[in-house]
Amino acid sequence: MKRHLKSWCVAGFAFVAVQAWAEVTVTQAWVRGTVPAQKATGAFMNLKSSEDVKLVGAASPSAKIVEVHEMTMSGNVMAMRAVDDVPLPAGKTVEFKPGGYHVMLVELVKPLVKGDKGPITLTFVDKGGKKSTLEIKAEVRPHN
Repeated sequence: MKRHLKSWCVAGFAFVAVQAWAEVTVTQAWVRGTVPAQKATGAFMNLKSSEDVKLVGAASPSAKIVEVHEMTMSGNVMAMRAVDDVPLPAGKTVEFKPGGYHVMLVELVKPLVKGDKGPITLTFVDKGGKKSTLEIKAEVRPHN
């Protein structure tokens, strides 16, 4: 009986190790501040994951619509579009910055002013399809 119990314990620990969730760290998170009539802005940050995952969504009480966007240049034409996901390769930092990937906050509930902390919930999915969320507080920087 002891031998079987030991085998079950080892198997249980192995299962827990396989099920461990990737750790995603977010650094330098900030949101561009707005002027009173402005209804949209962008959030920027650096994301790094311990395992291969994808950022698949975002939400915030600061805006009615929150989307992950990518800005690209084709010739002299700048284009911005919502993307379904952004891959975060294990151990690599993915930069969300003006002119690239960013989180778009649309239909703002109120203006965002310097000194505020904008809450944003990021949603990730791993290779097995498991979803997880991470809430961050992004510093609001001046709009200029």
